[in-house]
Amino acid sequence: MGVVWVLNYPLTEGKSAQQIVDELQKRVEGLGAKKSGLFSVDCETYQSVQTITPQRLSHVMHNSEQPASCFCVLDTGTCLVADTLLDVLMLKLKGFYAPRKSAKVECKGQRYEMDDFIVKIGSVLLGQNQTNKGIMVEVEYTPCFVAADCWHLMKEMTAGFMGGCADNCTNHLRSKLDSLYMQTDTIMQYLEHFNNFRKAAVMIQR
Repeated sequence: MGVVWVLNYPLTEGKSAQQIVDELQKRVEGLGAKKSGLFSVDCETYQSVQTITPQRLSHVMHNSEQPASCFCVLDTGTCLVADTLLDVLMLKLKGFYAPRKSAKVECKGQRYEMDDFIVKIGSVLLGQNQTNKGIMVEVEYTPCFVAADCWHLMKEMTAGFMGGCADNCTNHLRSKLDSLYMQTDTIMQYLEHFNNFRKAAVMIQR
C-alpha cells in the first residue's frame, strides 16, 4: 500500500450521479487504466446509551482492500484496527452502544489499475434506503509512503481525468503530508467525507 488520496467529486446540475460516474470511468479508461474488480468502504456509527455521559460515538468501518480487518474510529480521533470479530463484539455491546438511525454510509464502485496508480470511482450511498448522495474518487500511488514526496505527481495524474476538481484535500491528509502513510489514514479520510455527506443530508432535511 502506498499513499492514498480520497476526493469528493461534485455533482453537476442536469446530470445524474450515475451519468457522472460513467463519464469519469471513460476518462480514466482513456488514460490507459484497466478494470481490476470492485471496491467498497462502509461505515456504521454507534452512539452510547443515555445512561453513559458524556455521550460517545464509535465509527466501525470496513475497506475491501483489507478484507480481514475492521476499523473503529473513536470520537477522540483514535483509530483502532481489529479483525472482523469486532462486528460481533458491537452486537454484544448493544446494552452500551446502539447504531445510529439512518447513519450507515457506503462508497462502492469500480477499481482500476494504471501502472503505479490504483484509481477507484464510487457512489456514496446513505441510510437504509441506500440513497445516492454523491461521488468519491480514491487515487493511490503505490511506490511511495510519504504524501509530500509524491503530492505533485498525484495531483497531475488526478487532474488528467478530474480537471479542476482535483484540488480538494481532507484536513486529515493535509496534516499527514510529511508523515509515513498508514492504512488507517485512508479510513480517516473516508470518515471525514462520510461525515460531510451526513451533515449535508441533515441540512437538506431541515
